[in-house]
This record gives sequence, structure tokens and C-alpha cells, in this order.
Amino acid sequence: MLMRFFRKARFSILLRCAPAFVAGFLMLVASPLGAQTFTPTLTVGAGIQTSYDHTEPDTGTSLDQFSLNHLRLYFSGDITPYLSAMVNTEYTSSSNTMGVLDAVGEFHTSPMFNVWFGRFIAPSDRANLYGPFYSNEWAVYSDGIQDGYPSVLVGGVSPTGRDNGVAYWGDFKAGTVKLKLSAGAFDGLTTDGSHSVIWAARAQFDFWDPENGYYLNGTYYGDKNLLAIGGATEVQDYKTATTVDFLLEKKVLNGGAFTVESEYSRYNRLGGYDGSYAKSEGGYGLVSLLLPKEIGVGKPQIIGKFAIAEFTDGLGSPATNPSYRQKTTEVDFGYIMKQFDARVYAFGKVTDLNHPANSDFWDAGVGLQFQLSKQIMGAK
Repeated sequence: MLMRFFRKARFSILLRCAPAFVAGFLMLVASPLGAQTFTPTLTVGAGIQTSYDHTEPDTGTSLDQFSLNHLRLYFSGDITPYLSAMVNTEYTSSSNTMGVLDAVGEFHTSPMFNVWFGRFIAPSDRANLYGPFYSNEWAVYSDGIQDGYPSVLVGGVSPTGRDNGVAYWGDFKAGTVKLKLSAGAFDGLTTDGSHSVIWAARAQFDFWDPENGYYLNGTYYGDKNLLAIGGATEVQDYKTATTVDFLLEKKVLNGGAFTVESEYSRYNRLGGYDGSYAKSEGGYGLVSLLLPKEIGVGKPQIIGKFAIAEFTDGLGSPATNPSYRQKTTEVDFGYIMKQFDARVYAFGKVTDLNHPANSDFWDAGVGLQFQLSKQIMGAK
């Protein structure tokens, strides 16, 4: 009995220390590789999302607001042929502060072997891996479903989808099927206050064109024909967060794109949108059509989305936090000037909350997004 206890204790300690061991080992292995003659590169960039939004609740006072939704500064580059680094920042308007979004050391020897350590997006759902700047819709992360995984805060209030940790990822090909795998260990204390590590994993199958790299898009604006299915899970002690996502995109009409995106999520005491509830689950479907004909300097796009999320196991008394259902309906009209670098949306969204303490509401407005980047050092 005593020996069994010590063996379990040693195994637990090994699991907790594994991320640090892996990161240290990679730095030792990479040091001779970095000594090779190589000209480092550096790319800098910036992204802005800003909007006007009118919100009209069924009960209460309406709100008209101009917002700086996101301001990000991007820095990335190659140190050696096998080592890279990435640093991105995020502005939080409510606290008027700029914080660390990503800070990543990257070790890579081939598309099949990549290891990242630092702060970045853990293996999770497609919506988390494309973020607000590479989503297809405007009002992303407002449906109770997308990217409910635990994450660190920027400015003390803004969830980022990121966590501190280490992860492996790789792209594989078997015949016509492409497989993308990722797995890692991440800090619990900075996300949900737990001293236990969060274990994360994702697998994705691409049956048509491949999606290379770690991060994903919500659309490719007709640059690819895609049929992708992915699943992800995060586990901490006996708590879980699990999602399954789907993306189909087909080139149509000689320059247009037809896209279908969907996701199912289940947050079981880990993550979720509403901290007053231990469990939630739901799904959404999104359909969009990018028209092929340019009008002026851009192409029109039409987007429709419907989502249902259920929140159960309320914390406290059932009278205070009864189970409820959220329905979200969104319609966007986009004007795509330079894909993710320049686009404008007119958006409208209706949110029905079957909750006695929360009023239903609708909101509508206009959103603008601009990004730019330039390699300022190294060979192009």
C-alpha cells in the first residue's frame, strides 16, 4: 500500500513537471541548430476593429456606442532555421491598457514537428484558433458556444482564448486526407484559479485542400475548397470542455465562395460563457455567400447564423440561477475589400434569453476591420 502511494505520487509529480522538462529539453537541443549561419527575420504589423452598435433591450434603456473593439500589434520572426518567436499585444478599452496577447517561442524542424512554449491559443475549437480578425462573421463569441475554453485575461477583463503552457502540433498527409494534430499542457492558476494543469488536445481532418499551420480561418474567401472536421477537448482533474467543429467552403461563380460552418460545444465545469452555471452545451450553424463580382473596390458578402445554447447546474439556489436557453440569430452584410486586411460589415443580431433576470435584446450597427504587416528585416 505504501509503495503504491509513493509510485502514484512520483507519477503525479512527473505529470506536473512535464511541461517544464519539455521546454528545457527543446532549448538544449535547439542551441546548436541556432548556431548555423542565418539571417534573422522580423515582421511587424497592426490590426484594428472598430464599430458603432445600437443595442435595444425589451426592458430597460437602449444604448448607442462607438467602440474600439480590438487594437493589436504584431511582431514575429525567425531567429534560426529552427527557432522563431512571436509577440502580439491586445488593447483593452474598458481599462485603457495594452497587454500581452501572445508571447511564444517556436521550435520547428518540419511541418510534422513543431513545439511552442509561452502564451498562445491552446488546442481548442476552430473559432478560438481563428480569433476575431479571421472569423467569417462580425459578432463572433456572443452565442454562448464558440470558444468557451478557459483563458487568461488582458487588462483584467478581456478574455483572450490564450493560456500559458507548452504544446506540440504537426501537419500530416495520408493519401488525399490531411491530418492536423496538437496537444499540450497549460496553466490552470491564471485561467480558473486551480493549481492543476489543463491538458488540451485537438485533431482535424481536411478532406479537400489542406490548412497548413497552427492557426485557422473562418473562411478563405474562395482561395480554397475545404471540407474539414475537427474535435478538441481540455481536461482538468474531472472537469472537461469539448467541442466538435465543421467547415465546408466551395469556390463558386468564378470568384465567389459558398461557406457552411458549424460547431457543437459542451462545457462541463471547465470554461463556458456564464460563470454562474457549471454546465452548458449547444450548437450553431452559419452560412455565407461571397459574390464574385466586384462593386467598386470590394465584393459583397451575405452571412446568416443561428445558435442555441443551454445553461444548467446553476450555482446557488435554483430560484437565483435557474436553467435557461439562449437563442442567437445574426445577419451580416459584408463588403470585402482585401480579405482580412480590409473589410466592412453591417450587422444585426437578436438574442433571446429565457431567463427571468435577463432581458432579451437586439443590436445592430457597422463594423470596420483593417490590418497591415511588413517584413522589415531579413530576406523576403
